[in-house]
Amino acid sequence: MTTGPDRPTVSDSVKRVVIAESRLSLTPEEIPGDEPLNGDLLRINSLGFVGMLVHLEDALDVTLPDDLFVGRTFRTVDDLVDVVAEGAGEPEEAR
Repeated sequence: MTTGPDRPTVSDSVKRVVIAESRLSLTPEEIPGDEPLNGDLLRINSLGFVGMLVHLEDALDVTLPDDLFVGRTFRTVDDLVDVVAEGAGEPEEAR
């Protein structure tokens, strides 16, 4: 069975894409997991969110199924990391 990237890899990729979308000069280590996606620092809107998903699929070489996002709320960076890790096929024991 093929597994996707591990959680630290997904987290780093998510943070890099979030930083790029927010046009910030930060490192992934400077973005806490509980940082709001649409807060004072990141300010990600719905269009930016969709663009980030496309960039994450490219960065992680995965396809995230649309139904993965149905009924979910994405308030923080970690919320996005959780769903991307799930969609990328992260092993269950790693979550």
